[in-house]
Amino acid sequence: MTDLVVDELLDLLRLEPLEDNLFRGASRDIGTKYVFGGQVLGQALSAAQRTVEPDRAVHSLHAYFLRAGDVGSPIVYDVDRTRDGKSFSVRRVSAIQHGQPILVFAASFQRPEPGAEHQISMPEVPAPDELPEPEPLAPEVMARLPAKLQRWLSRRGPFEFRPVYPRNELQPSKQPPYQQVWFRLGARIGDDPAQHRSLLAYASDFHLIGTTTFPHGISYLQPNVQMASLDHALWFHRPFRIDQWLLYACDSPTAQGARGLARGLIYDTAGRLVAATAQEGMIRVLSD
Repeated sequence: MTDLVVDELLDLLRLEPLEDNLFRGASRDIGTKYVFGGQVLGQALSAAQRTVEPDRAVHSLHAYFLRAGDVGSPIVYDVDRTRDGKSFSVRRVSAIQHGQPILVFAASFQRPEPGAEHQISMPEVPAPDELPEPEPLAPEVMARLPAKLQRWLSRRGPFEFRPVYPRNELQPSKQPPYQQVWFRLGARIGDDPAQHRSLLAYASDFHLIGTTTFPHGISYLQPNVQMASLDHALWFHRPFRIDQWLLYACDSPTAQGARGLARGLIYDTAGRLVAATAQEGMIRVLSD
């Protein structure tokens, strides 16, 4: 059984076909200034998957964010069927809004086949059921924030998040550049693996680039901090369910030149490494 906010997200990822290889997706205002990057990633992957044989699953995607997206307008996804080989297929996607590309995206798909297998172990962290749900901000604190930010912080989104070490984003302290966050979709959905992968692409944009701010004691909520995703990579390693708890283990090896790099490993509760991510983002601290 699903609920309203989950249904809205599922609808967001069900694109309208316009022509062969051409799709249109709606935009959602979730309280961010521009279209949430995860939305464009999830929709671009949904578009690419619609053009690939069902026996081929995406194993990697790479994207560049070119322009900020307008939350009030739909996005058109133009898919290029770059190659269909015996084992692999490649698709390139342009996400277009107001006549200009806002994202370029490439994904590779593979038929299942056996091979050598290994993985690094999941970090030792408390199970999600051992962690409390995040506390909402006090009303007097919320009242001092801009209206759009209030909507972002107060909305009940389609995903549940339980950080292992919660951070106060309004009063951030300096800490090492890593974090672990359990997450899952807030309601049970069907078994279509392609849908679960599109939803993971959406969710993978949460928390990742924020890890780069930890050593500096800054936060995206501060008015003098500008942050934006520049690129995003996601690799799918093993089957998973997005409606069951997954651990997002993020770290940031470097920041320099107004850019920060973050990496993430995603595990299921059995400790299997199901996906990995990398993202570079712009980080600017403006002078007062």
